[in-house]
Amino acid sequence: MSKKVLIVGGVAGGASAAARLRRLDENAEITIFERGGSVSFANCGLPYHISGVIPNRNNLLLQTPESLYRRFRINVKIQHEVTSIDRQKKQITVKNLNTGEQLIEDYDVLILSPGANAIVPPIPGIDSINCFTLRNMEDTDIIISYIKKNKPQKALIIGCGLIGLEIIENLINLGIDVTAVARNTQIMSALDYEMAVPIQRHLRENGVKLLLKNEVEAFEKGEAVMRTGENIPFDLVIMSLGVVPNSKLAKEAGLDIGVQGTIVVDDHMKTSDDNIYAVGDVVQVRDFVTGQFGFKPLAGPANKQGRYAADNICGIPSVYKGTLGSAIAKVFDLSVGLTGVNEKTIKKAEIPYYVCWLHPASHATYYPGAKIITFKVIFHKETGLILGAQAVGEEGVDKRIDVLSTAIRAGMTIRDLQDLELTYAPPFSSAKDPINMAGYIGANIMDGYNPLLHWEDLDKPDYEGGLLLDVRTPGEYAEGNIKGSLNVQLDELRERMKELPEDKEKNIYVYCRVGLRGYIATRILQQYGYKNVYNLGGGWLTYDYSQD
Repeated sequence: MSKKVLIVGGVAGGASAAARLRRLDENAEITIFERGGSVSFANCGLPYHISGVIPNRNNLLLQTPESLYRRFRINVKIQHEVTSIDRQKKQITVKNLNTGEQLIEDYDVLILSPGANAIVPPIPGIDSINCFTLRNMEDTDIIISYIKKNKPQKALIIGCGLIGLEIIENLINLGIDVTAVARNTQIMSALDYEMAVPIQRHLRENGVKLLLKNEVEAFEKGEAVMRTGENIPFDLVIMSLGVVPNSKLAKEAGLDIGVQGTIVVDDHMKTSDDNIYAVGDVVQVRDFVTGQFGFKPLAGPANKQGRYAADNICGIPSVYKGTLGSAIAKVFDLSVGLTGVNEKTIKKAEIPYYVCWLHPASHATYYPGAKIITFKVIFHKETGLILGAQAVGEEGVDKRIDVLSTAIRAGMTIRDLQDLELTYAPPFSSAKDPINMAGYIGANIMDGYNPLLHWEDLDKPDYEGGLLLDVRTPGEYAEGNIKGSLNVQLDELRERMKELPEDKEKNIYVYCRVGLRGYIATRILQQYGYKNVYNLGGGWLTYDYSQD
């Protein structure tokens, strides 16, 4: 007897599950119920359709009800909302949103893929303004129609995560003035502070008014009243504060609910009911690095989860091994990418770690057009296992973050990065790729050849009393330096040792522009008998980013 599989929700998880099911079982009866008007679309491309970078709406439609039926014989009912689950009878109640008609459907297996809902806080006056969210094709159509009809001059973006940043860029490209508001001290909470600053500066350079440590308290007469007392005029408001899992159906059915309202699933994507699976933005996932449970709504993991749910339904034991949270965004001329955990998360998890910062060129500097990439790599203090990475730059970010994501999945250590044989030609990389350089730096840190001073350490009381040594050139020093530092350029260091403390136990804190000359100076001083020499990780550039 063939299975009857009903799927609640399409897009990434549900549509992937349906297609995989058909490839594994030609006889299964498969139906997708989708509340919206599109069953499978590229939601990551929505901001670019608003600006016209992606001009054709149909290019965002990955599958339609007709195409899924033609190729896979999958039944799709769009604008049909599943309103309840009867687990004992193995039935669902479905409402046709066009006609209001209700129907009952039996199932052998049910897959929940209802996704997540945009967060819209109950700000006084919000019901009286033109406020939008961007989660689906319908949202996109509404925003485009509003812009064409009303020609807004000033937009207010509330929230500065990945989608928020993409919306900001695309509205600027339409000639709309943008003010962006973030409640925290930085944009993109998934980044560590010093890695967010280059993006913040770039936003301002491109005309974005960025309001950090601020939030809207009310909307009054076409203006947003800010917590700081400032009134911001606007013609258009887009909420980009993130999402919450759409788990109402699961809760009412009595399924186990986890962190932040997510549906609890096992490694096979099965819920607390043996006949119900759940995938996508609605499920609780295990962090691949820390092992802790959380909520990480991303398209890539949703697609994989849909595939693995289908495998297990068809008797193929497939295990979802956790989520790294790898992500990337384009912000005007910059790319920002990340994978694994950030330093904030590692501290909370109480995992011992080291950090290395570096600012390599995207390709060989003797070939025209090389751009600086700012990197941060986090690795385990004892084992050297790579735990996370972040990068910002004009080119080459995606390649390096993808390599590091793969390295984390493979259980590689920071030392292993030294041995990776990566492609090299002057237009693409250097003989020592930035990935290799991170390995060299990390190994030196672990071996004690390059003990680091973190930029945060400069504000600690125990830093006082040491010598801060700038080994850049006098010209670099004159352009900007850390207050109280002594400038002795690296090439003169051996000859000017008399200017340094006679006490070889005294702390010496060395810095240069990016950390390389600081490392060389550290090795010189260590071999001249100085016991407590520390190199400022990432050098002046990283320190400068911390001062935004």
